[in-house]
Amino acid sequence: MVERKQQLERDKVSRLVNWGHWFALFNGFLALIVGSRYLETVGLPETLTGWGYLALASIGQFSFLAFLLYLLLIFPVTLLLPYSKILRGLAATVATLGLCILLYDTIVYDDYGVHLSPFAFDVAWADLPSLLSGTSYIVTPIGILALELTAANFLWKRIVKIEKWRIGGKVAAVVGSCFIASHLVHIWADAAKVKDITRYDDAYPLFYPATAKSFMESHGLDSAGGLSKLGEQQQLGYSLDALSCKPQSKPNVLIVAVDALRADMLNPQTMPFLSSYGSDNQFFDKHLSGGNQFQSGMFSLFYGLQGSYMAAADFQTISPLLTQGFAASGYALKRFGPASNEINPRPLALFNDFDAALMDDSESRALADIQSREAFEDWRRQQISPWFALVNLGAPDTYDTPVGFAGIETIKAPQGMAPAQRVLFSQYRQSLHFIDSELKSLISHLPADTLVIITGTSGKAFTSNETEARRDLSPQSVRVPLIIHWPGGEQAQINYTTSHHGLAPTLMTRVLGCTNPITDYSAGRQLLMPSEQPWVYVGDNRFFAIYQDDEITVIDRHGKYDIYSSDFKTRLNKKLSAPDLIQVMREGRRLYHQ
Repeated sequence: MVERKQQLERDKVSRLVNWGHWFALFNGFLALIVGSRYLETVGLPETLTGWGYLALASIGQFSFLAFLLYLLLIFPVTLLLPYSKILRGLAATVATLGLCILLYDTIVYDDYGVHLSPFAFDVAWADLPSLLSGTSYIVTPIGILALELTAANFLWKRIVKIEKWRIGGKVAAVVGSCFIASHLVHIWADAAKVKDITRYDDAYPLFYPATAKSFMESHGLDSAGGLSKLGEQQQLGYSLDALSCKPQSKPNVLIVAVDALRADMLNPQTMPFLSSYGSDNQFFDKHLSGGNQFQSGMFSLFYGLQGSYMAAADFQTISPLLTQGFAASGYALKRFGPASNEINPRPLALFNDFDAALMDDSESRALADIQSREAFEDWRRQQISPWFALVNLGAPDTYDTPVGFAGIETIKAPQGMAPAQRVLFSQYRQSLHFIDSELKSLISHLPADTLVIITGTSGKAFTSNETEARRDLSPQSVRVPLIIHWPGGEQAQINYTTSHHGLAPTLMTRVLGCTNPITDYSAGRQLLMPSEQPWVYVGDNRFFAIYQDDEITVIDRHGKYDIYSSDFKTRLNKKLSAPDLIQVMREGRRLYHQ
């Protein structure tokens, strides 16, 4: 009798477990339907191979999520409380909650481009009214719960009949095969750079497909020279509408971009010529580079977009609209600078519209700067049509001066510097003084109709640690001078905050005569009027800062953030301003095709 009762209990638990598996499979199917909303954001495949992979990945991933939820929350209760009524109600409630979270994640992903996490949830919670509009957020959970209860009861009443079909193992094999096959296909696609497959890497929540790199590393193979994944998930609309440009005049344009040019070091003692030149022209007193490195600074300067777009695959082939516009208007374009800045350029098409004269700087950056200036002057004298030139000077980045250069008198370093920093400070001043003499030689012989722009690609942190320098987004690394000389002379000191993002739209509207709204092709605003945005994005797509008038927020790719005072000397104990971050995230996705 006791054995019979125990057998009945085991049969009941076994039946409940079988029921749970089929219920999980049903919810995997529902999750697949809800998850199809992600494709509205990422886009549909363009090839048959992409469709095949997407089918495998979708079935495998959403079935996995459903069974994971079952194993964690329903299966333990099945063993402890093997009562069908309790389990059906609990399972329906858990499944409803899971589907609602998945549905909310699709909304957050569509709006911000990230999946739910503690960081993303904080941001989305502050933006909840705009994310959830109408009464759908009340009606939908009720509808899902009703469907779940109906399905739970339907499957329980027919579980004996379903067990007789003996197809559970086959269904599990199919689902498991889809899951494994999708990862195998992704390993191949990652190695072969099949973007129609790898573009879905971040599309689904908790989706971590195997890569060729991780596969080779797990087998003891060196993949250091492996494949870097660009931001190929979506295509850009750059610009959002066809440009309409008609220049009224065609002045020559010279951009002098100095690597590691700190704004706080521009003074009459260190750089007497540039200080005087700034006073005689438009001097932007609160200017920010778009990044703390050469690549992010140049990207913001020419594309006029925040660094979150640097990983876009489109920019491996699409050059800046600014240089496209000058080339289309009949300008001769050429750039001059150190060859070392060409190593691993990001993005690849940044300088596609320029002819290049690059100087070997393996021995001396200062010597390469002299050669760049001389090469520019020789080229300029040969031009008979309007020209657009970029001269990149790099000596300050390596604290370099030419052999025999007569420097300036040393001064006491600012308080708070370590001994090694005081040495770097003194050598940096000597390098800036050398650059000042090069700028004087460069500018003094220019034709009168030349529009001159002098700025820094970035600032400079006094450290020999490259990793520390790459992560330093303090004002010393991103505040740079900006001086503009307009033919005919416009003198002014601009005291509101500006950034590199504003240069491209300023030149495109004032020189190329483009009439499109600036937001069609840039994240910046005209330099000659204050921006309505209360923030400036500084950095790339991995590590960035949000500069505001009274604080600086530094955020890494994992959502970890620190908030500092405007002088970066005090770490503030406060929470992130969600409304401002929401604006930043939306700007970082605004140009992507939906």
